[in-house]
Amino acid sequence: MKFYGSTISTLCLLLLLSISISGFVESLGINYGQVGNNLPPPETVLTLIKSSRLTKARIYDTNPEILTAFAHSGVELIVTVENNMLSTLMNPQQALQWVNSHIKPYYPATNITGISVGNEVFTDEDTSLTSYVVPAMVSVHGALSQLGLNSYIQVFSPTSAGVLQESYPPSAGSFKPELANVITQFCRFLHSTNAPFWVNAYPYFAYKDDPTRIQLDYVLFNPNAGMVDPYTNLHYDNMLYAQVDAVIFAIWRLGYGGLDVRVSETGWPSKGDQNEIGATVENAATYNKNLLRRQMANQGTPLRPSVRLEVYVFALFNEDMKPGPTSERNYGLFQPDGTMAYNVGLSSLAHSSTSSTSISLTSSASKETHKGYQSLVYWMFIYLLAFQGFMRRPT
Repeated sequence: MKFYGSTISTLCLLLLLSISISGFVESLGINYGQVGNNLPPPETVLTLIKSSRLTKARIYDTNPEILTAFAHSGVELIVTVENNMLSTLMNPQQALQWVNSHIKPYYPATNITGISVGNEVFTDEDTSLTSYVVPAMVSVHGALSQLGLNSYIQVFSPTSAGVLQESYPPSAGSFKPELANVITQFCRFLHSTNAPFWVNAYPYFAYKDDPTRIQLDYVLFNPNAGMVDPYTNLHYDNMLYAQVDAVIFAIWRLGYGGLDVRVSETGWPSKGDQNEIGATVENAATYNKNLLRRQMANQGTPLRPSVRLEVYVFALFNEDMKPGPTSERNYGLFQPDGTMAYNVGLSSLAHSSTSSTSISLTSSASKETHKGYQSLVYWMFIYLLAFQGFMRRPT
């Protein structure tokens, strides 16, 4: 019987192995923006996302065509209340009406897991929005509760890293004094509903603004000496993790250190204006490829090494109608026609009228190698079952 138990343990291990080599990266999502006049229809986008081995996406509205197309796909979807709706949704009745018309008709067929109530509200040019966000979140959460959906759909509001007054070293992380009161209320709500604190973190901006003092390898996840926080003695080899830990310290200073912190947006532009230093295809590919490797390894930050950091890459497509500098229109991993802007290692078959491309997420291993693994697991499973039967025969 002792050997029998060992055999069962081995079988379980092999089954877990067969699942783990499937290629999905659970801690990685993609931001699916739609500010373009040449983007493919949602059905095509869904095919692209699934062929890229991604299981999580975030959109910046509640586009009914997308919600319908993503039904029964298994893809986890975060939807967004636009900033200009916050004042309206402060009213609980308006929030209930919104949830009834924008969420309930699609859930659970469409796997909506979160509602982003606004985006980067605390750093928006319209400062009046600051006082709207927490009441709107409370109303939306209340509406979900009335409909019995609050246990399945989280409510939050991604912030920009610009809410920090101090971020270096990470242990000095603190929020801007003028935002302290509202962010305290914000964190209290997240704590009471067990929702994460999402932050949009872009090391690219820090490098662009100070390329002489900030090492490129440090922001690109390339090998480098890194930095040591003098107060915690924690070593950082990349800026993204340092930014996340700075947010964690800032939250801790408000008394909510237990909140889960996740990255709702991060990325690197493949093209920029003359003054947008570092915005190149090479740097964009390096940043996102190295980030992907970290996510495949389920890494945590130095402050929380055992907690897998969840990250959503910005963005799925280059969006030609976004305002602002050239970089804003060139964050996409893919062109609107479905071809890659550059290769980061996502397993995808991107079709267009003129070309198709296939690359692998799970490493450089080919499909034949993957099938070989599956075959190996299968035959080892059969062998162990047979051997188990032999060992249990009466003597």
